[in-house]
Amino acid sequence: MADVAKEAGVSGQTVSRVANGRSNVDDATRERVLAAMRRVGYRPNSAARALRNGRFRSIGVIISALPTFGNSRTLDAIAAAVVAEGFSIVLLPVTRPTQGEVTGAFSKLNEQAVDGVVILIEQHQLDESEIELPHGLPVVVIDSSARRDYPVVDTDQAHGAAAATRHLLDLGHRTVWHLAGPPQSYAAERRRKAWQSTLDRAGREVPPPLTGDWSPESGYRAGKALAADPAVTAVFAANDQMALGVLRALHEAGRSVPGEVSVVGFDDMDESACFWPPLTTIRQSFEAVGRHAVTALLSEITAGGRGGEPVMVPTELVVRASTAPPPDACHQDVIAPG
Repeated sequence: MADVAKEAGVSGQTVSRVANGRSNVDDATRERVLAAMRRVGYRPNSAARALRNGRFRSIGVIISALPTFGNSRTLDAIAAAVVAEGFSIVLLPVTRPTQGEVTGAFSKLNEQAVDGVVILIEQHQLDESEIELPHGLPVVVIDSSARRDYPVVDTDQAHGAAAATRHLLDLGHRTVWHLAGPPQSYAAERRRKAWQSTLDRAGREVPPPLTGDWSPESGYRAGKALAADPAVTAVFAANDQMALGVLRALHEAGRSVPGEVSVVGFDDMDESACFWPPLTTIRQSFEAVGRHAVTALLSEITAGGRGGEPVMVPTELVVRASTAPPPDACHQDVIAPG
């Protein structure tokens, strides 16, 4: 550091501020110090800094190895929020969320010297009693049942699914069929339960739900069954990708959307506005989920404790051209909006 200070013509304290990512250095001085670091081959020693201040400025993320649209988008948001706070990120995928896998992941992260961990695993196994998360390390869980004493951040799945179902009922559909996500998923379970309870409260028949695996292929398979049933006039798919498969199956069966069947998805992925027809869907903010998770974790790290109320990120109904009143709407009793 003395060599860098001499090369840049600044004090050792200024070099220390730049090396530690402090903001109280003007841009011109910072660039001069960084250039001097490159010329003399100096690299800040993060391990030494951690020994001094007890912080590694590194966040671990334990994530399901099964890639999904939601997990990918949330991980992007976490990474952006972590970097913005001057931290690095260590990613550790787990094949199955069992006690052995989760414990092994924490052990590996401890070897990597992280200050805290975000867990992004949606499967139910994470909430079973045999899954013990270690004490002494700040943890935030995304998309969980919130029955733990860790901060939990999630999209308001139930509100979004209820809004999708009410939208279709308000258009005049007698009931709404549902294509659910995989049964081991918290998000899928919450959306399915909210769909069912919304129909129950409205006094409508609850059709047996179909189950997919979040993929367009599973949506297509379920869509063929739905297309073959002339009673089906409204479908709520638990994500946009499965809704895409449903749209294809309906088109192939000669059932127009939304002339004969209305379809609603969930996520509002970028491509949804370019489906044909453009997809009515529930928008969820993966960016907000990632940002809230990092904020909660950094608060834990700073305060040295756990707790905090669960954070529910709101959803929004985005109405596009894939929904309309059913063909015989003029002969039905239409529920007034609200």
